[in-house]
Amino acid sequence: MSFLIRVIINALALAAAVWIVPGLQIHAVGDGAASTAVAYIVVAVIFGLVNALVRPIVKFFSLPITCLTLGLFTIVINALMLLLTSWLTSFTPIELSIQSFWWDAIAGTIIISIVSAVLGLFVKSDRD
Repeated sequence: MSFLIRVIINALALAAAVWIVPGLQIHAVGDGAASTAVAYIVVAVIFGLVNALVRPIVKFFSLPITCLTLGLFTIVINALMLLLTSWLTSFTPIELSIQSFWWDAIAGTIIISIVSAVLGLFVKSDRD
């Protein structure tokens, strides 16, 4: 159940980022609210898997530069994970497209982080 809630939170955060940042787009297969919702859920699952599998490895190897920048390099790492998600979805019918790295991916990452943190406050964690 916790996984499903996390996917929904990621999908809502992605929707907020796509709504605010003009360079981020999610291309659904069909028209209508149902196909759009499925597109956001699929991209959120892929984004969650990238964050669970690849991000810890990248964070480990970039630890010196992260310490040097007092943690600000984490924003770049998160933007790279969003870029990797965009590349992975290019092989599926549902696609996340990012126009530029420095403006769209970075801004999208910041918005996704803020929305996920705020929505996470309203969800009871299994760890409590």
